[in-house]
Amino acid sequence: MATLSFNKVTKTYPGNIAVIHGIDMEIADGEFIVIVGPSGCGKSTLMRMVAGLEGISGGEISIDGKVVNKLEPAERDIAMVFQNYALYPHMTVFDNMAYGLKIRKLGKAEIQRRVEDAARILELSHLLERRPRQLSGGQRQRVAMGRAIVRDPKVFLFDEPLSNLDAKLRVQMRLEIQKLHHRLRTTSLYVTHDQVEAMTLAQRMVVMNKGIPEQIGTPAQVFEKPASTFVASFIGSPPMNLIPVQIDDQRQIHDADGALLQFDADSVPASLRNRKAIMGIRPEHMQLHASGLKMEVEMVEILGSEQLIHGRLGDTPIILRCPVGVTKDYPLEIGEAVQVGSDGKHPLHWFDPESGKRIED
Repeated sequence: MATLSFNKVTKTYPGNIAVIHGIDMEIADGEFIVIVGPSGCGKSTLMRMVAGLEGISGGEISIDGKVVNKLEPAERDIAMVFQNYALYPHMTVFDNMAYGLKIRKLGKAEIQRRVEDAARILELSHLLERRPRQLSGGQRQRVAMGRAIVRDPKVFLFDEPLSNLDAKLRVQMRLEIQKLHHRLRTTSLYVTHDQVEAMTLAQRMVVMNKGIPEQIGTPAQVFEKPASTFVASFIGSPPMNLIPVQIDDQRQIHDADGALLQFDADSVPASLRNRKAIMGIRPEHMQLHASGLKMEVEMVEILGSEQLIHGRLGDTPIILRCPVGVTKDYPLEIGEAVQVGSDGKHPLHWFDPESGKRIED
């Protein structure tokens, strides 16, 4: 196992196209870090730089205190699990897992021990003689993970390994990866665009936006105190409601059209007097028939015991998550005007409308 550190790491492609803008981060020995963000934010590029598959334009990447900028991938003592499994179709499961060890010229007895140990951990022992075409998607992904485990690397790199699996299998494989890390305690860097994967797997997460880490923290920290409107709108399902408002001298809240919103003035930071702001409130922290604002219902999604009520306040979309049947007129009619507000148990969130950065009290 090892530490992994980034010191002012940048990546610029020909034509002065900058995709990574100076990342500083320390990953502790045995820590599981998830890099999450939309397509094109630079998360896979950052991982490929750690692996040595992409060159570094500036800064340093260190593994276990050793700068690896100029080392070849094979010299970095890392193991990578890809999105597409990358298994050899003509080889058995055993041979796929053992191939890298044979290239390193380990003895037959050592190769046998490592493969059998990994197969036992991943419950693949009964599949060692099969070929990839005889396996399910989840089994193939476990073989790819086993190929990484047998290397006994300092760092595991996971590049969106669950993207090709169906929803049910992704849930199962998230559990497999959690159990694997709990057992091996190997330093791990995991890339995904799926914020549910990030929230459930990460000890700490890095939310990337256009090559910049918008926030680094535990899943609870990122969810409860998003550092920007980007993080607030990306983390959470459904995402946080972000409402442009104007605060008056008495800390009363008005919408973009000047209408008074019925929220407690004590929930507004004193620094926001006579200022424009973005008010954030999570869909699950809202209530129907509570003082706050009046929205027009546009759509209702029934999710079993819960429902998502989509509405609009002027030009601003609003989503409310609540139990099914909380209104006498269930289900709500499209176009109906309903009063919604805070549940009173969770604080409102405030952001600067120009920078998008979080405003604390």
